[in-house]
Amino acid sequence: MSDANPFESLQEQVDDAGVYLDISDDVLERLKHPERVLEVNLSVELDDGTLSQFKGFRSQFNGDRGPYKGGIRYHPNVSRDEVKALSGWMAYKCAIVDIPFGGGKGGIIVDPDEYSEAELERLTRSYTTELRPLVGPDRDVPAPDVNTGQREMNWFKDTYETLERTTAPGVITGKAISSGGSEGRVEATGRSTMLAAREVFEYLDRDITDATVAVQGYGNAGSVAAKLIEDLGATVVAVSDSAGGIYDADGLDTRAVKSHKIETGTVTGYEDTEDLTNEELLTLDVDLLVPAALENAIDGDLAKDVSAEVIVEAANGPLTPRADDVLTERGIHVVPDILANAGGVTVSYFEWVQNRQRFAWTEKRVNDELESVITTAFDELVEAFESKALPNFRTAAYVVATRRIAESYTEGGNWP
Repeated sequence: MSDANPFESLQEQVDDAGVYLDISDDVLERLKHPERVLEVNLSVELDDGTLSQFKGFRSQFNGDRGPYKGGIRYHPNVSRDEVKALSGWMAYKCAIVDIPFGGGKGGIIVDPDEYSEAELERLTRSYTTELRPLVGPDRDVPAPDVNTGQREMNWFKDTYETLERTTAPGVITGKAISSGGSEGRVEATGRSTMLAAREVFEYLDRDITDATVAVQGYGNAGSVAAKLIEDLGATVVAVSDSAGGIYDADGLDTRAVKSHKIETGTVTGYEDTEDLTNEELLTLDVDLLVPAALENAIDGDLAKDVSAEVIVEAANGPLTPRADDVLTERGIHVVPDILANAGGVTVSYFEWVQNRQRFAWTEKRVNDELESVITTAFDELVEAFESKALPNFRTAAYVVATRRIAESYTEGGNWP
């Protein structure tokens, strides 16, 4: 894994798109920086009565197209630059799928495995209290991310509503169904990854039912993507998580592997499979590679050894800019994160709409609407890619997204 600065990677991606757009340098520069970043120090009482300090962040990158939108992650490696980068990717992600949100991201430097449920609840409520002046259904709408889920979102919603003395289910998305969540939200990121894989194989005039697949990262996004890609008829031959990977040339039962991970905490040790490292998985000779872990998984050096013909990014920022250059030179097609994993934010938008209307959609409607959004966005990406003779799909995605954000900004004008 590379130690490339994710925020600098984001800025380089925007610069790459700017070459092909009629946008002034000063406006483009504005679109490379967050509008504000909040840093908080949280004092939380642990179960033994002692106080512990935690550092948290919330970056609001761009609000030209609507309320800031983006997840909250709990991870030891959370940093100011990471949340700035992730909030920027969210802004461009919302723009490429053309939903009316800006970009935001938050995080707390913590290993949740080291704390009890009660301690995590107090931490979440403390963080929510600090974010309270900045968030709201029309201001900033957080969501789950790494190591957070429905439980934490429910705590966030309850804290905000209690302090504001109101009912505001739209203040956060990714909630449990009974707390105002949406059908289809849990599988949304993996589903959009599958849809992106299906669309790019069709574009390349290849049959995905003949494809072999490797998935790095077997959390929610990776396991759902693996399951749904398997349902298309592809053969998933390798998956991995932080403990390592497994390989079976004849194909894995993705659902059984998920059950094994739930029971044991890891995919490793699954019966009748070969062990392999994450790096070995990323360089397997497969047709489709799905990086679904953390950012910077593939750097320029590792990209030289990637054997997959197509990469679909379920994770945020799994390739460094140098890796992108290497893969482009080698003719490997990469469907970028801001489109491939946009299912999460898209269905979060659907959840927000349902909350505003106080009217719940069926899971079929959610999935049908999501498919329409992702396939339309892919078609628009391809149109830009071909009409402007762009070097790769990522640049095409940023050309479409940057143009949309810049247009919203210039149409609204600038004032002190």
